[in-house]
Amino acid sequence: MKKLLLATILLFSLLIIIIGSGCKKTTTPTDIPAVTTQDVMLDVTTTTAQSGGTITSVGSSAISDNGIVYSATNPLPTLANSKVSSPLITTSYTFTTNITSLTANTTYYVRAYATNQYGTAYGAVVKFTTSSNLSSVAGVVTTVAGSGNPGFGDGMGTGAQFNNPGGLAVDAQGNVYISDTFNNRIRKMGTDGTVTTIAGNGTAGYVDGPSGTAEFYAPAGLTLDASGNIYVADFGNNVIRKISADGTTVSTFAGNGYAAFVDGAAAKVAAFNGPSGVAFDSKGSLFVVDQNNNMIRKISKASVSLVAGLLPQGYVNATVDSATGVWGYFRHPCAIAIDANDNLYIADRGNSAIREITPAGVITTVAGGPGQTALVGLPSGLCVDKVGNIYITDESGQIIELTAARTLYDLAGGANVSGFADGTGTAAQFNQPQGIGVDANGNIYVADYSNNRIRKVVVTTINNN
Repeated sequence: MKKLLLATILLFSLLIIIIGSGCKKTTTPTDIPAVTTQDVMLDVTTTTAQSGGTITSVGSSAISDNGIVYSATNPLPTLANSKVSSPLITTSYTFTTNITSLTANTTYYVRAYATNQYGTAYGAVVKFTTSSNLSSVAGVVTTVAGSGNPGFGDGMGTGAQFNNPGGLAVDAQGNVYISDTFNNRIRKMGTDGTVTTIAGNGTAGYVDGPSGTAEFYAPAGLTLDASGNIYVADFGNNVIRKISADGTTVSTFAGNGYAAFVDGAAAKVAAFNGPSGVAFDSKGSLFVVDQNNNMIRKISKASVSLVAGLLPQGYVNATVDSATGVWGYFRHPCAIAIDANDNLYIADRGNSAIREITPAGVITTVAGGPGQTALVGLPSGLCVDKVGNIYITDESGQIIELTAARTLYDLAGGANVSGFADGTGTAAQFNQPQGIGVDANGNIYVADYSNNRIRKVVVTTINNN
């Protein structure tokens, strides 16, 4: 009886396994790719432009075609519209494509695509408008100050000497202020080209007081307020210094001198770790790039607070939300600029990106970032002109313009090219350019760090007829 019962149980179990196996379906993956469109256009002219994308997933089979589609009439272009294929992805997920035979003064819609055997995926649409005449944009570069030899000396133009000039700012009158990093001094170049010393005795240290005896330690970014006071990110001392408008006195504006992250009262309580960039908004609040903390901080009403960023370095776009702790991530941010609408722009060097933080706290990437690192290289400085164009120094050797219409132009120099040469466009050469500023007339000034010079870039239109 027991043997019969055992046999019945085994037979029943086997039947369940067979039935279960028979009901189980075999599925075949049918995933199409995933692709993003390059977030800015490149070198838009009358009849040409450049775009591209990043394939974030190949899907369930190999990519058979990728590139961009575009149209002047369809806001959501597809393969049924104009198409330009790129070489198939092999070792890189990023591709760039040249678009030709466009019509002058015409608005186009473009997006990246990628196809495998299961279908085609599209990225987001980017809109751009071609130029109205046969011309291109370039920067004419000249040297306005510095002999090229590292040293210290005031004087006229190229008769002056710098030692790795880093931060740079331009006031409303066109005077250029320079953080002379290895000289531990703050210098000024007047509109006539004369270079003078405003503050610092040349010794690396931390001393407030009369400007001639004050000491800085590797000063970095600097800016001016509406009254003409100068604020300096004193990188090595982990503080923000203030130079009075008359140039006589240096004081500590915020920070206790210790390398740390502490919010609170600006004087004696708050702490920074390698502050490298500063800029004022329209309300008079001073924003600080706290580089070694990977944070953006705000100084308002004598108190320091966190705007965005977390101590671990990384790359995340987000909406700043103190309730959930989502602050976004940066990787060695180094410079900041603020436009007329109080949007913050951050040179996020470690992520090869230009990031934007709106007054509402929304963090986005406006150029570069993962998959698009070649767009802005190693951004080390940036400034915004009165119409919203952003000018960027790429530490690898070039000066870039990101227009208000979100088109990138390589104005001067070349990526991963170091040297010294005046000239137009790629004929010019820089060596680790850092700080950048623009005057009311649109002239751009660059602290050419390893060339120990101050360079001037004038944006010009070149006729291609």
